[in-house]
Amino acid sequence: MKRYILSAALAAVIAPGAVMAQEDCGEVTIAEMNWASAGVVVAVSNFLLEQGYGCDVTIVPSDTTPAVTSLSENNEPDIVPELWPNSAGDAYKKIKADGRIVELASVLDPGGVEGWWIPTYLAEAHPELMTIEGVMENPELVGGMFNNCPDGWGCRIVNDNLIRAMDLEGSGIEVFNHGSGETLATSMASAVENEEPWFGYYWGPTTPLGKFDMTKVSLGEEVEAAQLANQNANSPDAAVTEFATAPILTVVTKNFQESHPDISEMMSKVTFKTDQMSGLLAWMDENNASSEEAAVYFLQNNKEIWSEWINDDARENLAALLK
Repeated sequence: MKRYILSAALAAVIAPGAVMAQEDCGEVTIAEMNWASAGVVVAVSNFLLEQGYGCDVTIVPSDTTPAVTSLSENNEPDIVPELWPNSAGDAYKKIKADGRIVELASVLDPGGVEGWWIPTYLAEAHPELMTIEGVMENPELVGGMFNNCPDGWGCRIVNDNLIRAMDLEGSGIEVFNHGSGETLATSMASAVENEEPWFGYYWGPTTPLGKFDMTKVSLGEEVEAAQLANQNANSPDAAVTEFATAPILTVVTKNFQESHPDISEMMSKVTFKTDQMSGLLAWMDENNASSEEAAVYFLQNNKEIWSEWINDDARENLAALLK
């Protein structure tokens, strides 16, 4: 019951009947991917669409492949936030090339981040550990261990190629292959809470990178050819390269952009800093909160951000919240 009350808290501020419909908004469908950050994006967007623009929103549970398939076959849902095109394959490239969708915004800025990390207290005590060369020259300072992805994850293939290309184990660093994402996250949490060394892979936005102060270890320059080669198991062309930042987009169908220009403009402005989203995920974890509660928390504490996303009519509809 607490969650239903909290998720309705902001809407209750709006007087019944006060919302003015814009551009005959009508029914809007929006995909919600099945991970936490996507739930937050959709909950915030849903509130603004319904209470600011008078839309009748239907949230469609989805994932990358089903969303792209539905866009291709059915030209719906209208809005797909937090789509990872790098994971969507040729089907996404085709509907984009055919002009059936429009990429509105990078909903996470700069995008999905991956890398090898150490706790910031370790980096401050030993600045030389901020580069992979410094880590390999001082294995004892990182506990002599690299915390690797579980088998079956895409990052495991990339990491294994990097480990082989730089001969990480030859420097005296043992590679520990975690059996699950839970143990990988727990290893970081346990080390940081006890201010012990930790060195390993992680990605964002995620709860651990929002909860713990971590510093990314520089692996050198980004080399696109090496990034592509490292995605193949036991690649003969494996080489040392920094991880690429993955674009994470909000897309709409071309038809929707043409029929709903005001809403498309608003969704083109809905963007979160990646570290800000990690912070929201950490807040959710610490408070055992839902996506809707996280949306309330964000909207209450970041009026200066989201007020710039909406048009004048929506600001009038939401004026009570902007006081």
